[in-house]
Amino acid sequence: MKVSATEMKNFFGKYLEQCKTEPILITKNDRVVAKLSAYEQPIDGYLMLKEGSTAYLPASRRVTYEEFRRIIDHHDDRYEYINGEIYLMSSPGMSHQLIHTHLYACLIGWFKGKKCQVFSAPFDVTLVNEEQNSKHVVQPDLLISCDYLEKHDANDRYTGIPALVIEIMSPQTRSMDQVKKLNVYLDSGVSEYWVVDPRDRRVTLYSFIEKQLEDMNLFKDPDVVKSIHFVGLEVPTSDIFEE
Repeated sequence: MKVSATEMKNFFGKYLEQCKTEPILITKNDRVVAKLSAYEQPIDGYLMLKEGSTAYLPASRRVTYEEFRRIIDHHDDRYEYINGEIYLMSSPGMSHQLIHTHLYACLIGWFKGKKCQVFSAPFDVTLVNEEQNSKHVVQPDLLISCDYLEKHDANDRYTGIPALVIEIMSPQTRSMDQVKKLNVYLDSGVSEYWVVDPRDRRVTLYSFIEKQLEDMNLFKDPDVVKSIHFVGLEVPTSDIFEE
């Protein structure tokens, strides 16, 4: 479509809307001097709009793993990448951090001198599902790795599969932790997954064998969470939810 500069000036709002469907050539003295076209928001720019959010917020479209890596290389915020969507992670609350501290202390004590190592967020974990040809990047609150000495790249990034993963739920992440991440951890070969629920003071333990759900146990306070994969690892809920 061609319009004169005068007409563009007089009806700018109309043509601003029109350019969303087709470029508009602007003429002066019957010569094309400019073009008005819709602006395509880049992925990186879209994510900038999400900064300061208080919960996980998905981007408007799916992106590739390579696009995700390029984006986070230029940002200091914490992001997760699940099923082609990017999630901006919020700062955890006080109760979340207290539970995290209690669990971390229990795990550090139990695994001291053992082959496996305790890692705490922020800590990127890239999980690959070869059958589905997919990659996910998550930042579990806590994880136990028994392959960290062999599974890391030249940038000192962990590339293995955690044996045990722990997520502490918040009001904004309940669906994420209980559905999306549950499937990601199962499909990626994780052996055990704990979902800690501060609101109801309970821990749900999922046990996986060969990427299939083998068992699910619910521990309500007061109770003792007993690991299936790590025989002997027992954590009282009174210690987890201690105030």
